[in-house]
Amino acid sequence: MKDLNAPAGMGIPAIAAWRLGLRGKSMLALLSACLIALLPATLMGRQALNGIREGIGMAYARNLNELSSQKILAPVSRELALSLRLADSEFVRQWMGDEGNEQKRRLLFTEMDGYRRAFRDHSWFLVVDSSLNHYFGDAGQSGQTPVETLKAGEKKDAWYFASMRKIDSFNINADTDVAVNQTKLWFNVVVKDGDRKIGLAGTGLDLTSFIADFLASDAAGVTPMIIDRKGVIQAHRDTSLIVMNGGSGAENAAPTLLTLIGDVVSRHALQKAMQTAEQQAGHPTTAWVVLDGKRQLIVDSFIPELQWHVLTAVDLDAARFLDTGWIAPAVVAVGLLLTLLLIGFSYAVDVLVLRPLHRLQSSARAMAAGHYDVALPTGSTDEIGELSQAFAIMADRVKRYTEELERKVLERTAALEATHREMATAHKKLGDSIDYASLIQRAILPDRQMLRLLGPHHCIFWQPRDTVGGDFYVFREDDANCLLGVVDCAGHGVPGALMTMLARAAIDHALSEVGPRSPAAVLSRTDASMRAMIEDGQMAKAVATNMDAGLVYIDRSGRRLLFAGAKISLYWSDGETVEEVTGNRRALGERKPGTYADRDLPLIPDRTYYLTTDGFLDQAGGEHGFGFGKSRFIAMIRHHAKLDLALQKLAIAETLARYQDGHPQRDDITVLSFRFDDAPGNTKT
Repeated sequence: MKDLNAPAGMGIPAIAAWRLGLRGKSMLALLSACLIALLPATLMGRQALNGIREGIGMAYARNLNELSSQKILAPVSRELALSLRLADSEFVRQWMGDEGNEQKRRLLFTEMDGYRRAFRDHSWFLVVDSSLNHYFGDAGQSGQTPVETLKAGEKKDAWYFASMRKIDSFNINADTDVAVNQTKLWFNVVVKDGDRKIGLAGTGLDLTSFIADFLASDAAGVTPMIIDRKGVIQAHRDTSLIVMNGGSGAENAAPTLLTLIGDVVSRHALQKAMQTAEQQAGHPTTAWVVLDGKRQLIVDSFIPELQWHVLTAVDLDAARFLDTGWIAPAVVAVGLLLTLLLIGFSYAVDVLVLRPLHRLQSSARAMAAGHYDVALPTGSTDEIGELSQAFAIMADRVKRYTEELERKVLERTAALEATHREMATAHKKLGDSIDYASLIQRAILPDRQMLRLLGPHHCIFWQPRDTVGGDFYVFREDDANCLLGVVDCAGHGVPGALMTMLARAAIDHALSEVGPRSPAAVLSRTDASMRAMIEDGQMAKAVATNMDAGLVYIDRSGRRLLFAGAKISLYWSDGETVEEVTGNRRALGERKPGTYADRDLPLIPDRTYYLTTDGFLDQAGGEHGFGFGKSRFIAMIRHHAKLDLALQKLAIAETLARYQDGHPQRDDITVLSFRFDDAPGNTKT
């Protein structure tokens, strides 16, 4: 019998794999839960292990450091004490004060033979400051004759002069003595006669033997070293890092350990540890630093007798101080436990959930295919039995709901289609009305009158933001003279266009009463008319009814013009100079009436005059979307002032489009320009 639960086209192996889907998901859920539980446990365990590891590592590093300090302190302190005693010998002082006295010489070298036997390296040296003679004695030579005479200008002798200049008692300095061809850790002690320095005395420890005896460490990841208070490396298993002659304080000393640490945080941590170690001598301090590209723990012990810092750097990742062999068996045990848990959970899910669900699934797929009369398995009292009963109820309800839904869909579709037809008809009527309004608005513009009287002496760039707008321009003929101007009503689109009707009626009324020869009188009368219409119409205070205007009366015979403006300026340019003649700051129709005055200007042939609404100046564009602005407008008219006015209109449109560069138009735009180069009788065309 065909399994109605399986998708069509599935073979037996595919069906088997498909049946295991829920089992796989349940196992995946269990595995995810185990992993989610294991993740914080692992993180906390790792953090605890790291804490234990760092704590044990720190104790391990402290023990190594203390051991290194003790291995160094006793023998080096002994050599230093003998060197101090040698420098304080009365025989040495007497002889250095009288180097040529044979009796003092015999007494001194008799005593020096005893010091040679006492010193660990069986060697000693003396330098007499008065003669700069350098004496050296060891098992192979008595040292009674100078091995060299030091010179202040010689680089190899810089150790002596730096020591005499900079130390008061002693220093310990790793260096190669060229005269005796030996590289040692030298103990340089100042010999004094009272407060006067008369020479140096001391001994040396073979550097290779010193490093092998006191700094050698077979422990993995452990690097012992010795530095002085300035950080100069005095001893290190890598002898290339030892700063030869660094302890003398010579000016040409090589970089310190601090300069070898490139990480600023690590350098500050080491500096702080060194300061604390010097303040608490005998108590090791610790610091975490990045050394040789690895994060290492440094333990610092300061030996005040030697003025040395004994450092022990421990790489906890490489050091072997903690047994981690138990980790791998623990991981294997957890893995086995998790596997057994997954197997047991999978079996329980199959018996208790999957098999009953499979029987229910066969019936549910028949329902999905549209067979709502299918018999569902019943009898179980658990959640699966309740689910079967719910499916049976659902099948009956789905059948009834489907029939009802199909009926309602047909009804709603018919209603939507009717509504769409009505909206399309309304939209067409609205569009036709706005287009007709645009024709009406164009009809009130005085294009023909201006072309007949002014001809090529004028150009108009009129560009509403929408099909209709709130900008318009006016013209009134007065024999050979005329009045012209631009008006910007509040708003744009249909509200702005309706305001232009009111504004045009108010201006016509004002012209009929006061005539065209005084732009200021026209503005004042228009302002009064607008107020009267607004008050009579009882318009709400929230409705914007103000408007900007700029009017110019051109007296051709008198070669003069009169200008008055309400928040609109008159610009003129001869191609080199641009001037702005500002109007009154109060617009028409504002709450308080404004006063307007005529500005009398000469009408000069070489000048082109411009009136513009603020839509041009406020248009957004450019890289940052700023307004065009007055400075760009002035630069534009200066550049184009000499062109024919027909070409100027094209240039203005191109300049605006190039600056706008895809930004939407903000407001209606109107630019009116004129220029009169000929006599009054040659204007009509």
